[in-house]
Amino acid sequence: MTTTLTPDTSEPWQVLRRAGELTGPRIAQALDRLSEPVRTVARYHFGWCDADGRRTDAGWGKGLRGALVLGGAQALGAAAGQALGAAAAVELVHNFSVLHDDVMDQDATRRGRPTAWTVFGSAQAVLAGDALLVLAMEQLATAPAPVRHSAGIQELCRALLDLVAGQSADLAFEERADVGVEECLAMAAGKTAALFAGACGLGALAADGTPAQTAALRDFGHHLGLAFQLVDDLLGIWGDSRATGKPVGADLRRRKKSLPVVAALHSGTPAGRRLAELYGDGRAWESADIQRATALVEQAGGRSWAVEEAARQRSTALDRLAAVALDPRAAQGLRSLVDLVTHRSS
Repeated sequence: MTTTLTPDTSEPWQVLRRAGELTGPRIAQALDRLSEPVRTVARYHFGWCDADGRRTDAGWGKGLRGALVLGGAQALGAAAGQALGAAAAVELVHNFSVLHDDVMDQDATRRGRPTAWTVFGSAQAVLAGDALLVLAMEQLATAPAPVRHSAGIQELCRALLDLVAGQSADLAFEERADVGVEECLAMAAGKTAALFAGACGLGALAADGTPAQTAALRDFGHHLGLAFQLVDDLLGIWGDSRATGKPVGADLRRRKKSLPVVAALHSGTPAGRRLAELYGDGRAWESADIQRATALVEQAGGRSWAVEEAARQRSTALDRLAAVALDPRAAQGLRSLVDLVTHRSS
């Protein structure tokens, strides 16, 4: 199998498929080192087995963050193999955070399947997440130089600390009546964009990139991550559950302060004020309440603001990518991932 990330066509799903072919076996091999039952919980979460440990092919998600590591490295002239350990580490960290996030948010489904904590219990899901974090650090520690050196560890640890801060803010927002748009963007910068930025930074480090190249790719990942979160929030309200794998209106049912909601609440419009009253009524919502909240977010301009802000973040990400000299073919692969992030339906 070729070790080039970007196939002859730069269709986004082809780029992700190639990244998965390179990174997936590395992750699977790492999971095999875990003891039972943590190994089965982790493999179930990745979609590689059912609750009884029987092999399945449900898939392990998009693998977008690992693809950014590989794409960043190749864009600066490195072979994909030079960045495989870093790509596996980033995907393991992402899935560590997802396992914990599902427990904290009490989400019952992900990728169209019951979440790990609903199948194995919260304690086992948390332990599996912990194990993925340890495996991620091991992947970096055994990666080829220069990633295994202190700069690579520091890059991932910085992203992790920002991720924890963002997740903490997200949980705190659920208990607060007033959350500003800038606060919400800062939360998204930690919860989501930090790992995108870290993935691109690790790709640059794997290629022994200059500080300027690393900074440019890190900025590219940051803005791409913000665009991803904005699109994710839009899908959380208006997405098709058959594509997203999550129940319709799940974010609204929890009164989640997602970016479109916060923009609507701060719109100064009658619809925004009615939405604030609905969010603060304290009772469990029925389907009719979710439908009403959905309509109010749109009427207050939350949806249009989020669409425009996602487009702005996309444009800024591409500007950062254009600011550094890159291998043209690999850079096209990164641009195709930008298209995937901003035009996805799941």
